[in-house]
Amino acid sequence: MAMRIGVVLSGCGVFDGTEIHEAVLTILHLQKLGAEPVFMAPDIFQSSVINHTTQEPQEGVEERNVLLESARITRGKIKNIYEVFEQDLDGLIFPGGFGAAKNLSDFGLKVETDEVSAELHVTSLINDMHDKRKPIGFICVSPASIGAVALRGKDINFTVGNDAGMAARIRELGNGHVVTESTDIFIDENHNIISTPAYMTAKSIVEVDEGIAKLVKEVVQRASTWTAPETYL
Repeated sequence: MAMRIGVVLSGCGVFDGTEIHEAVLTILHLQKLGAEPVFMAPDIFQSSVINHTTQEPQEGVEERNVLLESARITRGKIKNIYEVFEQDLDGLIFPGGFGAAKNLSDFGLKVETDEVSAELHVTSLINDMHDKRKPIGFICVSPASIGAVALRGKDINFTVGNDAGMAARIRELGNGHVVTESTDIFIDENHNIISTPAYMTAKSIVEVDEGIAKLVKEVVQRASTWTAPETYL
């Protein structure tokens, strides 16, 4: 039976949603490994709509829905994250993009770290997966904006490459940071969490692909050999 790996999206487009390259490469490598992507996003409005040619907010435009915008990437096959539970999945992956910091959490909107929170159902799913030690992969900004936020105070090590400011915020959230190259991954073995910098530091889609390929492979392999922690047996 194919491993069912959740892919959580935050809209469509790097500046106000999901980073499309990262999402597509995640899907490609999952399917190459014979895994079944389970696409999901919250049914909420984006925090903003950005003109991707100028990187400026678009004024006077209709609000955009994160779930509907994410469906553009998945060719319409997507679930409301409210309908997906830990027992439905063998693993979980979060691509990056500003939506991971402005839609799935408010990490990119609030200056004070102690005020930051992740979307309710995102937080719940991550914590349920983490409690069972099922593998979770975080890409680009999502280790900081989602992983470190939803798993605040868990002393988990993530990587966002060599971004000192982002690393400092991860530490403020009670977790740790490890410097890596854009093509590498970091694995926190104690927590079964994998992260890669992708476009946080990558200079090309080739570099992004190398890191995501490694991350996806780890998530799928770990999902295929997962056993419940003793506290759940």
